[in-house]
Amino acid sequence: MECHSRSGTEFPLAETIYDVAVIGGGPAGYTAAIRGAEYGLKVALIDASPKLGGTCLHVGCIPTKALLFNAEIWDHLKHAAELGIANIGTPTLDWEAVQKRKHAIITKHVKGLEFLMKKHKIAVIPGFGRLTGGAREGVHTIDVHNAGVKNKVTAKNVMVATGSEAKLLPGLKADDRILTNIEILALPQPPRSLIVIGAGAVGVEFASIFRSFGAEVTILEFLPRVVPAEDEEISKELTRVFKKRGIDINTGAKVEKVERTADGVKVSFTDANGNAQVKESEKVLVAVGRAPNSAGINLEKTRAELDRGFVKVNETQETAEPGIYAIGDIVAGLPLLAHSGSMAGMVAMAKIAGRYYRPLRRDRIPAGTYTEPQIGSVGLTEAMAKEKGYDVKVGKFPFAGNSKATIVGGHDGFVKIVSDAKYGEILGVHIIGPQATELIAEAVAVMELEGTVEEMMFTVHAHPTLSESLLDAYGAVEGMAINA
Repeated sequence: MECHSRSGTEFPLAETIYDVAVIGGGPAGYTAAIRGAEYGLKVALIDASPKLGGTCLHVGCIPTKALLFNAEIWDHLKHAAELGIANIGTPTLDWEAVQKRKHAIITKHVKGLEFLMKKHKIAVIPGFGRLTGGAREGVHTIDVHNAGVKNKVTAKNVMVATGSEAKLLPGLKADDRILTNIEILALPQPPRSLIVIGAGAVGVEFASIFRSFGAEVTILEFLPRVVPAEDEEISKELTRVFKKRGIDINTGAKVEKVERTADGVKVSFTDANGNAQVKESEKVLVAVGRAPNSAGINLEKTRAELDRGFVKVNETQETAEPGIYAIGDIVAGLPLLAHSGSMAGMVAMAKIAGRYYRPLRRDRIPAGTYTEPQIGSVGLTEAMAKEKGYDVKVGKFPFAGNSKATIVGGHDGFVKIVSDAKYGEILGVHIIGPQATELIAEAVAVMELEGTVEEMMFTVHAHPTLSESLLDAYGAVEGMAINA
C-alpha cells in the first residue's frame, strides 16, 4: 500500500523500516526528526494535525509572542511625544491587521517546516499514531489512522512527542466567553474586560497583552503569589509593576464558580482572607496548567511507565520499553516548554545515532515569560538553594542603574544572581526587566561552562548594553556593583 506524505512524496509504508518514527509534529517532534536526518538516519514524522508546528506554532508560543510584540509597540506609541515622534494624532488599534500579521507569521514558519522536511528527506505521514506494543525482532509497528484509513509504519525506534493540552476547571467547556489559549488567540476583537484564572506564564502573558490594549484585567491565582515557579522576589516585582499598570491581582484566591451572564461571565471566588467575592467581565481565560497528551497512543501496551499521565524516561529520554522514547510536554519531571522538548529530542536522536550527547538537566533549562516587564530565569531560586544546604550569597542589580535601560525606557526590574559562597558557583540567575528573555542566554551558557562569580566579574560586557546589568549583578554578589 502506498501513502502520500504532506510534502507530496510517495513511499510504501509497509516495505520501509525507518530508523526512527516520531509521533507528533510540534517543536520536540520536528526538531528530533531534523536532527535524526542530519545524523543520516531514515526518519518518519507522524502527525495528526493539518499542518506541522504543534501547539507552540499555531496556538501557543509564536502567536502569543506576536501579540506581545504588537502590545509593546502599542505601549511605546502611547509615549510617542516623549520619543520625539510628533503629529501622529490619536492611534487607533486595527485588530484585524494585528490578527493578519499573526497569521502571516504562523504561515511563514509552517512553510519553513515543510521545506525542512523535504530538504532532509523526512517522510511526513499524516494521521494519528498508535503503538502496538514492544518491538518484534527489533522492529516496532505503529498503526496510523487517517480519515478512516489505517496504515502501518515500522521503525527500529519510536519517539513519542504528542505534546499537551490546556486544562479546564471541572464542569467548564471552552466557548466564546470561557477561553483557553486557543480561543483567546482567535478573538474577533480585544475584550473590554478579562478575568484570568491562573498566574503562571500563560495567564500573566495574556493579562499583559490585553491590559496594553486597554482591557480591564483581573488575575485570580490560587497560590500565594503570581508566577509561583519563579524566585519570590521576581513574583513580588511583577506584582508591583502589574498593579502600577492597573491590573487587579488576587492571590490566594479559590475559584468556586464560573457562570455565563446575559453579556459576559461571572466568577465567584473566595479571597485570601476567606471572604466570598464576585467579579464580572466580558471574557474569562482559564490558564490553570496543561495536561499531557499521552492517552490513546497505547503506551499501556508497552512497558513504558506513567506518572499522572506523564511518561517516565531515563537520561537519554528512553522509556522502560527498549526502543521507545518520549520527548516534550509528555515527559515526567521536565517543564512544559518548547525548548526543553526540542533539546530532549536532540539528546535522544544523538543516543540512537551513537553520537555524543549530554543529558538534559532540569536546572539548566531557561524559563521565559514575555510580559511587560519580561522575566528570564535559570537554575535554583534563592529558597531552593537554601533548602539544598548551600551557603547562599546573592547579588542584585536594578535596571534603574543601567544606561541602556534608560535609553529603552525600561527602568523596572533587576538582575538577581544566586551563588554558592564557598566556591563562587553560580546556582541561579533571575531577571525581570527589558529583554530578560534574551539576556538569560548568557546565564545558561555560563552555568553550563561552570563559570564562577569571580570569573564573570572580569568578563567584558559591551557598553551601553542591557547585558551590562549582568556584569553589575555578578559584582553585586561581592558588594562591588559599579553602577549601584
